[in-house]
Amino acid sequence: MGSVTLRFPDGLVATDGLPTMYRARQHFPSRRIDDLEGAVRRELTVLDGAIRAGSRIGITAGSRGVANLVALLRAVAQEVRARGAEPFVLAAMGSHGGGTSEGQIEMLAGYGVTPESVGMPIAASMAVEQIGQLENGMPVYWSVDALRADGVILFNRVKPHTDFRGEIESGLAKIGAIGLGKRRGAETIHAYGTEGLTRRMPATARLICERGPVLLGLGVVEDGNDETAIVRAIPAGEIGNAGERRLLEEARALMPSLPFEQIDVLVVDRLGKEISGSGLDPNVTGRLAIFGVPEPERPRVTNIVALELTVASHGNAAGLGLADFIPERLLRQVDFEAFYVNSLTSGIGGVFRGKIPFVLGSDGEAIAAALRMCGRPDPTAARLVRIQDTLHLGELWISASLLEEARAHSRLTLASAPVAWELDERGTLRSEWAERGSALALTGGERS
Repeated sequence: MGSVTLRFPDGLVATDGLPTMYRARQHFPSRRIDDLEGAVRRELTVLDGAIRAGSRIGITAGSRGVANLVALLRAVAQEVRARGAEPFVLAAMGSHGGGTSEGQIEMLAGYGVTPESVGMPIAASMAVEQIGQLENGMPVYWSVDALRADGVILFNRVKPHTDFRGEIESGLAKIGAIGLGKRRGAETIHAYGTEGLTRRMPATARLICERGPVLLGLGVVEDGNDETAIVRAIPAGEIGNAGERRLLEEARALMPSLPFEQIDVLVVDRLGKEISGSGLDPNVTGRLAIFGVPEPERPRVTNIVALELTVASHGNAAGLGLADFIPERLLRQVDFEAFYVNSLTSGIGGVFRGKIPFVLGSDGEAIAAALRMCGRPDPTAARLVRIQDTLHLGELWISASLLEEARAHSRLTLASAPVAWELDERGTLRSEWAERGSALALTGGERS
């Protein structure tokens, strides 16, 4: 791969005038399931008589940071073994992980999913076979690993998608059609743009469930606190159909959101693939950036600042173009091969999101530049919000200009003392969330 040396100027924007901030806590109703094993056991009673002793049953694992992922996969494997069958993990990530089996295994390990942690082997071949075609002639490709299994359980989180609105969005149909379609299947569907996701993806999933060894789907939904709230088995015939649609509507009702409709500058400490398929979830930021797709009515965010890429992204900065300003350190975290493979596979959805934002020398300068260019002559009057990422919205920082609205908001409570921006000698912002560890960490493994 070619290389180029870029020099970004330092000191272009003063960082000594950043607004005073206040901590706020956003309260979402808790729907947490305490007994995950019991919930999985109850849902998978439908497997009784459906699998034979000694058969090989694949269980999908995708490229998202599903809450309690390891515990849930272990629980599913336990139910498969209880019926005398042998479970294994099917890596179902489309083109993610650089479009290689090694990259996908590495991504799963980043979420805590290893043969040792889940107690079963992982199959991650990128090989596919064509198993049919849709009415319009589009070929349907599916994982060879899945085709060789005696049965497949499509396991995934169900939630609103980051690229489109439709009857079927992110969930069981998607992990079956795109995740197990591997790179070739994902590229085929994404080549149709939003039509590929709204129409071709569900149709592909329905064909796969008719012709492939799909036993059922197991969908999980998370509440606004990033905790597992629903575990539900969906019959194979209901994947991409009414059963999955109903679960999506329940997920939509539980989605967390920002508490303000209009924000001048949104500072996001980190973006990443395990946080959202687009790095910065448009369902939270209100920014889709896909040609021909209307932007959400709310929230209205003028400028977005992203500060770093998560380690679990392995350099794939998918959705980087959704930010307006970044520090140079984030750019240096990007693996452009992984980033571009994902963006190219995404088709029309990767055009704007695959661009590089305004790059400043430090975190402080990126924030200051966003304030300077947000349309407020007085930066201290800007409506500024800081969050850890678009998955964790329980704690946030807000500027003084938002205090009155915050006090009147039913979901918010405020800390009394103001907080200062803590920048080190290089202008890097101290992340209080990272230092507090598991309280706000991604929950791919055991419950904290």
